[in-house]
Amino acid sequence: MFLIRLLILISALATALGVLPAHANDKPETSQLVQVTDPYLEMHTGPGRGFPVFHVAARGESVSIVLRHTDWFKVRTAAGKEGWVQRKQLESTLTQAGDRKSFRDALVDDYLRRRVELGASIGRFGGEPALRVWSSWRLAETISIEGTIGQVQGLYSGTDFWHLNLHTEPWGHQRLSPTFGIGFGRFNNLPNTSLVGALPTDAKLANATIGLRWFISDRFVARADYSVYTAYINNTRSGEYRSVKAGLSFFF
Repeated sequence: MFLIRLLILISALATALGVLPAHANDKPETSQLVQVTDPYLEMHTGPGRGFPVFHVAARGESVSIVLRHTDWFKVRTAAGKEGWVQRKQLESTLTQAGDRKSFRDALVDDYLRRRVELGASIGRFGGEPALRVWSSWRLAETISIEGTIGQVQGLYSGTDFWHLNLHTEPWGHQRLSPTFGIGFGRFNNLPNTSLVGALPTDAKLANATIGLRWFISDRFVARADYSVYTAYINNTRSGEYRSVKAGLSFFF
């Protein structure tokens, strides 16, 4: 629950402060007329809750959708007033045909156009509980680079590690798709002080990963991975660790 709350908080702050990159998400819409069915439609001065409400469109009034920025839409009233409305409010409006306005295609389009992703996960690393956070940058439609830092708190030692991975997602256009990745990093194991004669280990780390991603809704993605890590302790010795994890991320 802590990880989910943390991601929701960061995402909400990013939206409220308007830090999402406008050049990557602003999308002109074909001007479409919709009718307000709620008691009122709040129009903000900018695309975020941090911008004040300066006008409301009353029930029965028609507005035109002219622009989209992430989950916010710029609308124009019949009197010519323009403001930004959150997607959730627009979902209750009616089209000229009398149907509810659908935004499913717009959300999927945002997912396919994503660039930066932040996430966190919990799982097991070598049989011990592990926590990870990561950030990724999408280089192309099916390729991304991802940086991860993690911590393992074992019974007899604690481990910190980081790695940089190259991921491929051959079917990335689907809401549910497998991923494959390889990468390298560092592995630092610190034995508990109660263990006599145990020495810290600082080693190079390599890994191979297979996973599954599921686009849930809005900007959130669920993810599960299985990885095999190899720590190269010295020229003659290496250790292998298997890992499973599940987590949640959001993109912008």
